[in-house]
Amino acid sequence: MESVEVSAKTVDEAIDIALDELGLKRNQANIEILTPGKPGIFGLGGEQARVRVTALEEGTARPAAVEEESEDVPEGAVEVKDIHAEEVDLAVDYLRTLLELAGAEAEVSVRAPETAADGLGRATAVLDIEGEDLGLLIGRRGVTLSALQYLINVMVTRKLGSRVLVTVDVEHYHRRREDTLHGLAQRMADRVRNSRRPITLEPMPAAERRIIHLALVDDPYVMTGSVGVGDERKVVIRPRGDSQGGQRPQRPDFDGRGRPPGV
Repeated sequence: MESVEVSAKTVDEAIDIALDELGLKRNQANIEILTPGKPGIFGLGGEQARVRVTALEEGTARPAAVEEESEDVPEGAVEVKDIHAEEVDLAVDYLRTLLELAGAEAEVSVRAPETAADGLGRATAVLDIEGEDLGLLIGRRGVTLSALQYLINVMVTRKLGSRVLVTVDVEHYHRRREDTLHGLAQRMADRVRNSRRPITLEPMPAAERRIIHLALVDDPYVMTGSVGVGDERKVVIRPRGDSQGGQRPQRPDFDGRGRPPGV
């Protein structure tokens, strides 16, 4: 299978260059992040991101709406293992140490991923944190929790050279957020169906964008994609017929002007 490796300032830029070189879309390729890159200080000491993009075999393309969002992967392609893997044990040790240093009175338990919010299909395990007054570990819109999860994964990757990911959750925040995002996805999809106009959502972390994509991947009337770079990356919900240049799919309970039959 044809493959290229590309370096650029950001992971997204490197992926776009590689896809353009291969003449592929994201859902037609397997993307490995070899080096996530890091910004320098005053332009010095930075490191470029490097990716390897490989064309998938014909007929195995993923739906574009469920593309793997790249920036939540510390390094390399994701590998899913058993929850008793060495990487999970090390992640638990690191997390407990960090919580102790932070003065948080909390317990950490391990379970298998069950939903997209848990990282099902990508994460090997979920590390649940339970305790009192843990709101500071979540932060505004989960920013602190995302940073903690990223740090744990990077530490494990650096120590073991592994491609295993774990999800870190605090008092089931991810599951509650998933329910909220599912509701948002359906409400916005209804608006797009009725207006026939695309809607761009607010910037979201990669894991949350993936939940939106998955929530609407089988919707016959709308499709999703992502625009922007880094922290400003957003989900766009579009009318499916308009995006594909085809006819608008006719809902069985509505006429061509969005009205119930006979009205």
